Amino acid sequence: MDSTVPIVIAGALVGFAVGLTGMGGGALMTPIMVMVFGVNPTAAIGSDLAASVFMKPFGALVHQRAGTVRWDIVRWLLPTAVPAAFCGVFLLRALGDGDALQQRVKYVVGAALMLAVVGMLARMWLDRRRTTADDGDGATGATSPTSPTSPTSEDAHVPVRPVATLLIGLAGGVIVGMTSVGSGSLIIVMLMLAHPRLKANHLVGTDLVQAVPMVAAAALGHLLVGDADLGLAATLLIGAVPGVVVGSLVSSRVSGAAVRWALVVLLTGSGLSMLKASSTVVLLGCLAMALLGTLTAVRGRRPADASPPSDTRPLESRVLPLARDHGQKSSRS
Repeated sequence: MDSTVPIVIAGALVGFAVGLTGMGGGALMTPIMVMVFGVNPTAAIGSDLAASVFMKPFGALVHQRAGTVRWDIVRWLLPTAVPAAFCGVFLLRALGDGDALQQRVKYVVGAALMLAVVGMLARMWLDRRRTTADDGDGATGATSPTSPTSPTSEDAHVPVRPVATLLIGLAGGVIVGMTSVGSGSLIIVMLMLAHPRLKANHLVGTDLVQAVPMVAAAALGHLLVGDADLGLAATLLIGAVPGVVVGSLVSSRVSGAAVRWALVVLLTGSGLSMLKASSTVVLLGCLAMALLGTLTAVRGRRPADASPPSDTRPLESRVLPLARDHGQKSSRS
């Protein structure tokens, strides 16, 4: 049976989720290709990276034109991220060959998916913390969120932390090269932790720009060892590109928090399944994440009754309008 149409549909759904939430597509596409379509894990990783090479530049170009890229941070990320992503491919091949390799790769991808879950949870917590701090400062008038003296204020010109940034590139590059997971779900979280006051639009723009050469290096490595299936990558792109566009357009009309929690539940189940966990463990893990999301949503509604509603859209839904506004101001000046 020809699986071209189902793969195009899967690519469209993943692209829609990426456009809607801003998370990296590898955390969704790789397990779908392995568990739903029966693609070998190494081929799924290589093909996903090859497709990402053509998808990443679109978002990077938007932020570059808007001036929301911290090139000094990019310059400190790339010296470790690019070679680490390339070498990650060969670290993967060092796990063995044949069926033994494919099974070990499943374990590696499963571990990366669980890391992605942790990264998404951390990102939502950090984003919520920023929003809460800004709302609290604005309500009390004690310290303006834009004041340089506020510890939670956002600033486009925070100094780069070279050592931490180099280590982020090293760790993120290895994970992306080995699993295709992490360019949008792990590295941005590490950047947020290393530069907690960096503006949200600059965080996203910087992460997107550095991901282009990093993903290209990883894809090149997989092409050299024969893992990437260009035909499969092209089929994914047929659905993924319009999916990203549609997801971006509707991101301001859909509850990003609900979608993110749904993805956390999905990634938890996929990661545990890849790790060969029992059905009971997979079910309990998914239920635990669903319960955590429900409790978080209920807790988030309580302060809203006594204070003006805060902007709960996902980070990228707020970033892209800021990026466009920034670009318009720059062009007028």
